[in-house]
Amino acid sequence: MVPVRSRIRSHHRPPANAAERGADLRVKLNSNNGRIILLIATFNINNVNRRLENLIAWLRERQPDVVCLQELKSEDRALPIAALEKEGYHGVWRGQKTWNGVAILARGSEPILTRKALPGDPEDKQARYIEAAVNGVLVASIYAPNGNPQPGPKFDYKLAWLARLQRHATSLRRTGAPIVLAGDFNVAPTDLDIYPTKSWDDDALIQPESRAAFRRLVGRSWTDAIRSLHPDQRIYTFWDYKRQRWERDAGLRLDHFLLTRDLAERLIETGVDRDVRGLPGASDHAPAWIRLG
Repeated sequence: MVPVRSRIRSHHRPPANAAERGADLRVKLNSNNGRIILLIATFNINNVNRRLENLIAWLRERQPDVVCLQELKSEDRALPIAALEKEGYHGVWRGQKTWNGVAILARGSEPILTRKALPGDPEDKQARYIEAAVNGVLVASIYAPNGNPQPGPKFDYKLAWLARLQRHATSLRRTGAPIVLAGDFNVAPTDLDIYPTKSWDDDALIQPESRAAFRRLVGRSWTDAIRSLHPDQRIYTFWDYKRQRWERDAGLRLDHFLLTRDLAERLIETGVDRDVRGLPGASDHAPAWIRLG
C-alpha cells in the first residue's frame, strides 16, 4: 500500500493577504475539474476502523459526493485507505492515535489539500481540522473540542478554538470562494437542538458561552444549513450511549453545515440518516447531509 503521506499533498504557507489567498484557492478549486458537488455529508464515525463496515454500508446506500469524517481515532499508517478507495472514495486525512482525527473523502475525484490544521496556535497538535478543494468547492472537516468538564482548562481550550475557527472562517469567506464548513462543532446551538431535559445543564455543549461562540461564528455571513430549512423542527445528530438515550430519542444536534451565501442559495435538501445510529456497534452520531441544486 502506498504510504499515507504520499497521498496527501504538501501544505504550503498561505499567501499574505486575502486577495492572494483568494487567488490561490481559485487555482486549487479550478484545478479540481470544476464540477459542482451535489451531496455533502458529515459523520463523526467514532473510530473509523471499528465502524468501517457500517461506514462502507452507508456509503453504498447514500453515495455522497463528499464526506467529512471526524473522530477517526487512528494514526495515519492504520487508516483504512485501501478499503475506501475500493468503494470509489479518495481522501485527505489527518489521523491521531487514540483520539481526534479528521478526513475529507470525495467520490470519483481527488481532494486537493489546502490546510491540515486550524491556524492561530502553532502549539496546538490536536487533529481537529482539515480543508480541501473538491469539485469547485472548498470543504472543511471540523471536530471542535468537547470542553468538559467546565469550568476548567478544557472549556477554555474549546472557547479559544472556536474563536480561532471564527477568525479563519472570516478569512476564508473574504476570498470569495464557495465554502462548506462541516462537522461536529460540539455545540447544541439552542434549546431546540437538545431534547427537553435539565440533565445536561452543566455540560459544555450547551453553556451560554459555547452557544454565543457558535452564534458569532455563524454571524450574518454564514448559513446554518439544517436550521435554515427546518427552523422549528427538533433534529438530532447525536445520541449518547448512556441511559438509553438512543431508545428514548434523547438526542442533540451537534453536527452542522455552515455555507457561504452562494451555496446557501443552492441548498435544496438536508437530512440525517438516523437509522445508521441504530445499527449494531454504531457510532453515537448519525451521518447528516445536505444537497445542493
